Amino acid sequence: MPLYSSIFSATIPHILRHGKKTDYFTFSHLEAATSSCFLSFNHKNLSSSHIASVSNFEQIYSSHLMEEERQMVDVVSQPEEYSKELNVAVRAVQMACSLSQKVQDTLISKPSNNSKDCSSSVTVAGWSVKAIISWILSTCLRDDNISILAEEDVHTLSNTNSSELLETVAKTVNECLAKAPQFGVEAPESPLGTSEVLEIISHCNSLGGPSGRFWALNCDQYAVSLSLIKDGEVVVGVLGCPNYPMRKDWLSYQQSYHRIMSKLIPSTNRTLNEGCVICAKKGSGKAWIQPLIHVNEKFVWPNHAKQASVSSIDNLALATFCETVEKANSSHSFTDGLAHSVGLSNKPLRVYNMVKYAAIACGDAEVFMKFSRSGYKEKICDHAAGVIIIQEAGGTVTDVRGCSLDFSKGSHLEGIDRGIVACAGSTLHENIIDAVDASWSSSTL
Repeated sequence: MPLYSSIFSATIPHILRHGKKTDYFTFSHLEAATSSCFLSFNHKNLSSSHIASVSNFEQIYSSHLMEEERQMVDVVSQPEEYSKELNVAVRAVQMACSLSQKVQDTLISKPSNNSKDCSSSVTVAGWSVKAIISWILSTCLRDDNISILAEEDVHTLSNTNSSELLETVAKTVNECLAKAPQFGVEAPESPLGTSEVLEIISHCNSLGGPSGRFWALNCDQYAVSLSLIKDGEVVVGVLGCPNYPMRKDWLSYQQSYHRIMSKLIPSTNRTLNEGCVICAKKGSGKAWIQPLIHVNEKFVWPNHAKQASVSSIDNLALATFCETVEKANSSHSFTDGLAHSVGLSNKPLRVYNMVKYAAIACGDAEVFMKFSRSGYKEKICDHAAGVIIIQEAGGTVTDVRGCSLDFSKGSHLEGIDRGIVACAGSTLHENIIDAVDASWSSSTL
């Protein structure tokens, strides 16, 4: 059953997108028939004059909106398998990113010279995101046995020495869940206690594996990724980037972009140019991107989503190379040398963590390579969502041998040959793999 009626698909998004004030519709959220936790979209009776007004309005904007509307209908009409999970996961990541932005706003507006204070804020945000994601998945999917693979163990938070941290996490979670209706989700009937928060986070206990289904979650201040893995295959991926600018020319500034925008634009008047959520599901052949919602805005899906596609550039001389800022677990010297040897002359785009997958899926970069240092094992949480998003957006992600990444071996990617290569197309991918083969013997990795 489609999530939204054809009437809404054809008319109402035009009114909402262009800010036309109307007394004929009360918009809290669209009714998702598959889950009772979603708020409903209610309408009052329309007179013929009202209908005529809408008709005239549509005629004025029809040519401008035709392509956007076509894309929106494509989202709605995609195959039903995993549509419910995708819908819920997008809401969960949207809410998690709003929390991440709130923490960043606090750190920026009230800077501290005490690194312990900053670390504490990030820690609270990390645990709170786990609780929020787990609560939304369990509630909206009506599944008390949700299993999530995440990095930290809940026993760390339940330790008697962590009572103060747990209280702070519970307070943060309740503040965030109180705003659930903004994301089209019913809020809890009453605030959650610390024991309830611990119980929710305890769902983050999955060990992964080749059978069954589990969610993989990775969250930090730069990205929140959530993916559904079934029988060892990634079937849904959602990637939220709180700082990802919707303008490519801001990408190189990364975290400083957020600081600049926070100073120039009050937090109560954020534009849609800051932050995004990208998502895809297996077999759809499409990836979708929508801006993060801010402050008093309402979550609108799918009519604020647009199709994301990888770049059409297939010439290495014109391609942009994307690599992680972090140097601890990867070799920048080898990737830089390799990039130079294959003719990647553009200035490299250095981004944090999983933001690299967003950059390629959106067409803002064409090549990503990561060659881990000896002894380091890649975590599936760091890659699962990004891999399916790039693949459905038209790109390619494999190890250096050209083999697909294996998400069926537990919490880590096992059997990776040398490193991971992601490209906007098969031509670039083949050229990069050939170059790695030629250069590897002389490397010290």
